[in-house]
Order: sequence, then C-alpha cells, then structure tokens
Amino acid sequence: MTEPVVQWRYVRSFADHLARCALHAAETVVVLSETDSRPVLVDTARLAAQSLGASVFDVCVATPAQTHAVPVRSTGASQALVGNRAVIAALRETDLVIDCTVEGLLHAPELGDILGAGTRVLMVSNEHPDLFERIRWDDDLPRRVGLALDHLRAARTMHVTSDAGTDLTIDLPGAVTAGSTGLTDGRGSIAHWPGGLVIAFPAAHTVAGRVVLAPGDLNLTFNRYVESAVALTIDDDHIVDIAGSGVDAALFGSYLDAFGEGAAYATSHVGWGMNPAARWESTALYERRETWGTEARAFAGNFLYSTGANEHAGRFTAGHFDLPMRDCTITLDDRTVVVRGALVAELAPGAP
Repeated sequence: MTEPVVQWRYVRSFADHLARCALHAAETVVVLSETDSRPVLVDTARLAAQSLGASVFDVCVATPAQTHAVPVRSTGASQALVGNRAVIAALRETDLVIDCTVEGLLHAPELGDILGAGTRVLMVSNEHPDLFERIRWDDDLPRRVGLALDHLRAARTMHVTSDAGTDLTIDLPGAVTAGSTGLTDGRGSIAHWPGGLVIAFPAAHTVAGRVVLAPGDLNLTFNRYVESAVALTIDDDHIVDIAGSGVDAALFGSYLDAFGEGAAYATSHVGWGMNPAARWESTALYERRETWGTEARAFAGNFLYSTGANEHAGRFTAGHFDLPMRDCTITLDDRTVVVRGALVAELAPGAP
C-alpha cells in the first residue's frame, strides 16, 4: 500500500464514530500522540473532532527509548506517559482523549488516574486508516457484545477445544471481564476502535490445559500467520512446554525467553471475537508495519489466547502475544457460544 494521507472519507468515518461516542460542540478534546504515532491518524482525528465543533488541542509526547532486547509491539500498554505528571493532569481536565499513541492506553498504568477524573478515552488502534471505513459500524453490535458478556460473567468455567488438539480450561471466578464495542459509554469510560471482542483476565492459578496453534492461526506480535503447528502446555497459568518442529515454535520460544521472566509465559487474557465485519484474511493484505492486528482480534468466532501481563493476577511484563485462533469451540459451563469458529445464532448478526 502507498503511504496514506488525510482524505475526506477518513475524516468522515472518524467524525461519524466520534458522534457515536457522544462528542458534541461544548466539549474539550485532546488528541494524544507521540513522536512515533502515525501522522495520518493524528491529523484525521483532529479534523474530525473539529468538524463536530469541539475545542481540540494536541498533546504530543516523545516516544520512549527501547529498553528490551527484542522489539515490543501490540501490547495496549503505552509507556509514553510514564512519569509525565503535567500531561496526565491535562488529560484529566478534558472531556475526551482521542488516544493515537502507538501502543494505546488500554493497559497503561496511568489510565485509572485519567478515567477517575471522568475523562473518557477513545483509543484509535494503530492501523491503516482504510480499516476504519472498511469495518462499517453495526448498530446491533453493542447488544450482541453485551449478551455475550452477560454469558461470560454468569459462567464459572470456560472450556476451549479444537480438532487441532486445544483443550484448555479457565476457571472464571475472580476474573475481570470486559466487552469491547468500540464506543465510550459515559464519564470515565474507555473504548478501543474498532471493537467487537469479549475477554476475561483470569485470576491467578485458574488456567490449565493445552493450546495448539494450527496453520492459519495468527501471532499478532509477529503479524504472521502460523504455518506449522505450535503446541503449548499450560500449567498454573504458565506455558511450561512449547512443542513444534517449525520456525513458528522456535520464534515463539525465543521471543518469550528474551524477556528473562516467568510472567512472559503466563496467561494474560482469553476471549472471542464478535465482529463479522472484521476479516481473518486482512493481515495478508497489509505490510507488517501497517497493521497492529485489531481486526484479527475481533473477527467473529476466533478464540483469542494471550500471554504476558495480567495486572489482575499480579503479573507485569512487556512480553506479550495475542493469538487469534480459528475453528475452536468455546463453552461456558453448559452453554456453547462458539462452535468450530462460528458464533452461535443468538450472538451472530440477525439474531432476534
């Protein structure tokens, strides 16, 4: 793809979504970016907010230095605000933050302070801008995500299986759960756009079994389709064995080992995609630096297994994999929500 530039159609897509997040002319907006942010996203967000009559300001911080032995990407935990009390104070004083940082504030330590002031945050995923117009808004998505989240919160156990050999059990009591619709929902709320995902951050000592990444599954840290099977044995939340004869297994183990800490091998979160407009094959159509994998996390019926930090289980690390998997069956107690990679009827578009 060519390097994108600001275009009216991008501005219109952003403005439409900001309106859905209840942005109006009386509000103050900060477009938060860093020196490595995509200029087209920053400029498009600013123009879109201005087109709705909001008072818009830019806050741009320096991208912090790389401190790890390997590149860190797609964590949702930007480090751009670390120790910057002045910027955090400014964000607390605004109505809406449009988050265009590279990694996003979703898991950043400073987020709670910002949301606690009543500021709402829309995290614009670090994607090529055509994704935001291509994944068209679905008015029924929030209802379906809400229903899926209700099922997740009512369950005590998630069980995930696949013909490839996955057989994973997650005990859900004590888990922190969330549903991503892409919309902010009142004061002190956060959303990432595009949305369409239901997830749980399990409590400590609740995850065990086997996860088998099959050809065609995705490793979003590498922005790579798995080409040879990788079998992960999980005990007490942690990966204790990585098996596979191909380069995928070798890369997997080598990357996690580079962080030199057990938390990199731990379970971060689990969940499933809910957005039928998101496409599994889209990763093949972008250069690796053009996409951060949000669409792959959200495509309908995928099982998302993630490794790394889980603050709710007391584990912190920069090592992180998001692994959307196809063709899995997900059961919550006795209720099946995904059958071999397809949402059950009540969670799919067109459900009554």
